[in-house]
Parts: sequence; structure tokens; C-alpha cells
Amino acid sequence: MIMKKIITLLAAALCLFGCKNQKALLPSVSGKAGEILVVMEKTDWEGNLGVEVRELLASECPYLTPNEPLYSLVNIVPSKFVDLFRVHRNIIIFNVSAQADTTGVIYKHDVWAAPQCVIQVTAPSIEAASAQLERSGQMIAGSFEQAERDRVIRNSIRYEEYQIRKQVSEVFGGSPYFPSGYSLRKLTPNFAWIADEKQFSTQGVLMYKYPAGEEDPFSKENIIRHRNETFMANVPGMFENTYMTTSRFFEPTVEYLKYRGRDLAQTRGYWEVENDFMGGPFVSHSFYSKDGSEIIVLDAFVYAPRYDKRQYLRQVESIIYSWVWSEDQEENMTKK
Repeated sequence: MIMKKIITLLAAALCLFGCKNQKALLPSVSGKAGEILVVMEKTDWEGNLGVEVRELLASECPYLTPNEPLYSLVNIVPSKFVDLFRVHRNIIIFNVSAQADTTGVIYKHDVWAAPQCVIQVTAPSIEAASAQLERSGQMIAGSFEQAERDRVIRNSIRYEEYQIRKQVSEVFGGSPYFPSGYSLRKLTPNFAWIADEKQFSTQGVLMYKYPAGEEDPFSKENIIRHRNETFMANVPGMFENTYMTTSRFFEPTVEYLKYRGRDLAQTRGYWEVENDFMGGPFVSHSFYSKDGSEIIVLDAFVYAPRYDKRQYLRQVESIIYSWVWSEDQEENMTKK
């Protein structure tokens, strides 16, 4: 009887251990960052359903010159969807069959590889699949975006430049996680400039804060006004009387989000250097400090005139999404 109990407990422990370590046994994902594998019959891909998928996932990424799609899509027919392709980082599978008795979308993670995002759309007809795509399109696109973002954040935490976070947190009460390659260019009581500068590209984060006393601090006009005033004083160009500012030819947009419990205003636009010919995309997050007395802004920008910029922007944008308050940083470190 005692031996049976020991065997039972041992079996339960092994099962628990195996469940916890199942993901650790998965292979790493394949495919390029920003790429989605679309499993769909060729006739559907070339028809209306394929057009709708491309409109959703391969529309123009805003503020990039020249234009680039949000994602690079690769079509593969279901009969060719074998092990080689199942380890792709982002997969959307269309199961369109008259035998399907339900219509819906299933979201899964780490099915055949890790870290992986797999989405399955099931419908009995092309018309039903199109209707489902219209209803769930934003959720589908958002799931892929979050998966791409989480991969960058995971690597930023794993390979972070700890001293940058430490110094920035002392000034702002929190900080994003900056991966290896980033360095602290400037730090004042109200401003920080952190960048990864290579020969032909720059990915940077400009952080600043100011009192929150004015009315409607998160209006587009107030966000851009503070942005321009701050950068005129802190971000000089290469020549005299040049400085970073917000382009007047590309109208910025502001979206109000709640991300992991934090309310923020997300601004997208195009930056340029006054009296010079430099420019590129930016995205910023504006939010209240812990005590509500100040507005904190994280402004991510890219300068890469020789290269496509989509992935550069997605990487640095993911970094500002990794913001964590000082008191929460120790807890996050234990999860690395």
C-alpha cells in the first residue's frame, strides 16, 4: 500500500513537471520578424478572402517612407502545411469547409514552437469566413502585434543594459528595458536620451516630463507643443540652428489606450530636423506619473534612410511598451 502511494505521488510529480516544462521542449520559432504565414487554399488566397486578409494585415504602415506593409504575408496551401512550416512565429489558418458546424476564431500560443502565435478561423463557407474576419479583424491584427512586441520585450529584458534602467528610474520613477547596444546619451532632471546608433541607422528613445497642471494635457495640440518645445531645447541637429521637431506636412494622430493597467495617449507622426533634411517615423506614449503631478512622455524614433524602417520602428516601439514603475521592477526581474 505504501509503495503504491509512493508510485502515485511520483507519477503526479512527473506529470506536473512535464506540463511545466512542455514549452521548454518546443523548438524556437522560424521565419522573419514581421512575417505571417497564411494557411489558405490558393483559390481563396487569390479571391475575395485573400484580398480581405491582405487589407487587414498588409495595409500600409503609417508614416513610413517609402511605404511598407504592416506584415509580410506568405501563403501556403493546407496540404503543404507540414512540420517545416508549423514552427513559424506567426500563423493564421483558415479552415473553410462545408463540414464545419461552427464559425469562430481560436487564439493559441506555442503550439508547435515558442514563442509562437497561432490563430485559426473556422467557417462553413467563404462568405462566413469573410464575415468572421470583419468581426474579429482588429483582434486578429492586435494578437499578432502583441506577439511581435512581446518577443522584443522578452529579449530586451534578457539582454538589457541594466545601468540605463537604473539611472533613468531615479529620474522618472520608472523605465523601459533597453537591450544591449543602447547607451545613455543625455540625462537631466527632466530629460533622457537613449539610443542605439549604428553607422547608417539610429533607434532612439527620448524621455521627458513636465507639470500636469494644464487643462486637457493629452490633447494632440498640447502633446505636440510640449514635444516641440522639449526637443528644441534638448535635441540639436548636426548644424547650427537645427533641432528635432514634429513635421508639419504629416498630420500626427493620437489614440487613447489602456495597456496593462496604465492609461496612455499614443501619438504617431513624422519627425524632422528644422533647417535640415533629416526625418523619420516616431511613436510616443504620454501618461501621468504615479502621483499624478507630472506628465511622462516616452518618444521612440527611427532614422534609417538606407533601409526599410518597419522593423526598426516596431523594435523601438516595443521598448517603450516595456515601461515598468520602479517598485514593480524587482518583481519583473524575478520573471526573467
